[in-house]
Amino acid sequence: MPSDLSQDSYAILAVDDSPDNLFLIESVLDDPHYRITCVMSGYEALRIVHQTPPDLILLDVMMPGLDGYAVTQKIRGDLALPYIPILLITAHDQSSLVQGLDTGADDFIRKPVDVNELRARVRSLLRLKRSIDTQAAMIRQRDDFVARLTHDLRTPLVAANRMLRLCQTDAFGPMTEAGKQAIATIIDSNRNLLSMVNTLLEVYRHEAGHKALTLSPVDLFKLAETVVMELAPMAAEKQLACLLRRADRLEAAPALPPGGTASLASLDGWAEPDSGGQATAQAQAQSLTVAGDHLELRRVVTNLVGNAIKFTDRGTVNVTVGAAPDLPSGVALASVPGPAPAWVWVAVADTGIGIPEAEQGAVFEWFRQGNQARAGHGLGLHLAQRIAQLHGGTLALTSELGQGSCFTLYLPSPGLVG
Repeated sequence: MPSDLSQDSYAILAVDDSPDNLFLIESVLDDPHYRITCVMSGYEALRIVHQTPPDLILLDVMMPGLDGYAVTQKIRGDLALPYIPILLITAHDQSSLVQGLDTGADDFIRKPVDVNELRARVRSLLRLKRSIDTQAAMIRQRDDFVARLTHDLRTPLVAANRMLRLCQTDAFGPMTEAGKQAIATIIDSNRNLLSMVNTLLEVYRHEAGHKALTLSPVDLFKLAETVVMELAPMAAEKQLACLLRRADRLEAAPALPPGGTASLASLDGWAEPDSGGQATAQAQAQSLTVAGDHLELRRVVTNLVGNAIKFTDRGTVNVTVGAAPDLPSGVALASVPGPAPAWVWVAVADTGIGIPEAEQGAVFEWFRQGNQARAGHGLGLHLAQRIAQLHGGTLALTSELGQGSCFTLYLPSPGLVG
């Protein structure tokens, strides 16, 4: 055996309905570094794989009950399992090779088995397994390090800002106006850094699977209303109109001057029904409610509206909330949340710089930054998409360079009412 495997011990699962074939495999792979378990059915193999996943599976293709192809498909379809190399063993023709590789097998060997070829293929697949396991361990260590680092960075940043604010209020003696302006600049920079650290920490919590949602009924229109009002000063500074609308009341949206944003009172008054339509209004309000984590969904909407304001120099930012029985064609989900749910959506459209078509497919990738000077750290949209997917939904983008962008959050709802 090559020295590169001699220091490790490997668990190998051999699956074949023929006792003679299993005896042959045990004889060929008789080595102190191999711990071989033999079973005679696909069902028994799956039980062992889920109980104690092996480092390698030698799998006969033709078996009664559950053949090698079906076993391979079930193993590859279980995302909870670690990566396990699968070597299919068959006496069949070329078509079985294609089918086996398509189902997820890593290698193929034909009967009658050549002893040296079998040993070589086993060594090759075990090297692959060790390489992938080492890489996965390094990623886990990196994620743990970054999560701990970002968590520890928050404390000194918060403490520094508190001291700087005390300086601004002359707590340690009078300061000149120039000094106060300089401190204000430092506080603003620290605030941006703290925001990035918090976002990075949240990203790693999601990536590591440590993020659990606290679900409750969330009215997406009210949530969007809160976010728009919160970010109104940012829009006002750039003389932008920031509008919030319901899709079923678009014709009643009031015109706002540049730098304006709809007040809570004016929003409540849009398309206000008469007294006889009160039940209909309540039904419409229910149709915009989803089961979600309010804090996480607010993080998504805040990111989308904040980005729209950031990348828009003139014109408007329109936030529209609506509901539909189906997803639009072309909008894909990472996973199907259930049987034919209804959908509630929040669309954030701007008249900003837009995103080039070549970059649109990568905007939700981790640390993917745009090419313009105002591009951020590339974490916000990635985190927003992860949160949407954790809720069974997705984020979609339409954009045209120089004409603006529209990001739409789609979330499953128990059903449309009214």
